[in-house]
Amino acid sequence: MRRSQRKQEEPDLGILSSRTLFSLQRELFTRLSEQGHPRLRPRHGAVMAYLDEEGSRATDLAAQSGQHKQVIGTLVDELVELGYVERRPDPADRRAKLIVPTEKGRDHMVKSDAIIAAMEAEHARAVGEQAYADFKRVFKEVADRQTGKDRDDTPPPD
Repeated sequence: MRRSQRKQEEPDLGILSSRTLFSLQRELFTRLSEQGHPRLRPRHGAVMAYLDEEGSRATDLAAQSGQHKQVIGTLVDELVELGYVERRPDPADRRAKLIVPTEKGRDHMVKSDAIIAAMEAEHARAVGEQAYADFKRVFKEVADRQTGKDRDDTPPPD
């Protein structure tokens, strides 16, 4: 069996994850474009998907998205220019800046959440509610293991 054929018939975790991600992004950003957000691109998700409504620090966005802080800085610059976010002083630390969604950014966040929820509901209907819930639970466990989030960093008791 040729390697490319084998990977089609028995895709590994990387292939399944990338197929899912790229397809989800295509559908999400097509639908967002139809709903008034045509200039955003999947790369902007490294900021918008993790952004809190009250604002987030760039270092937190970098850690949550797995991107370098410099990449997040570039994406924030683009999103500021597009009118989706603004930088504000962090009230907890005046030296730090918060990335805060604008009204346009909040509209994008609400619509994005609704689109993802609808996509997930469609998958749950197709495979069954319990099967989908089990899939998400297991997939989260795998993702946490892969990214090291399942590690217990507390020292053992004496």
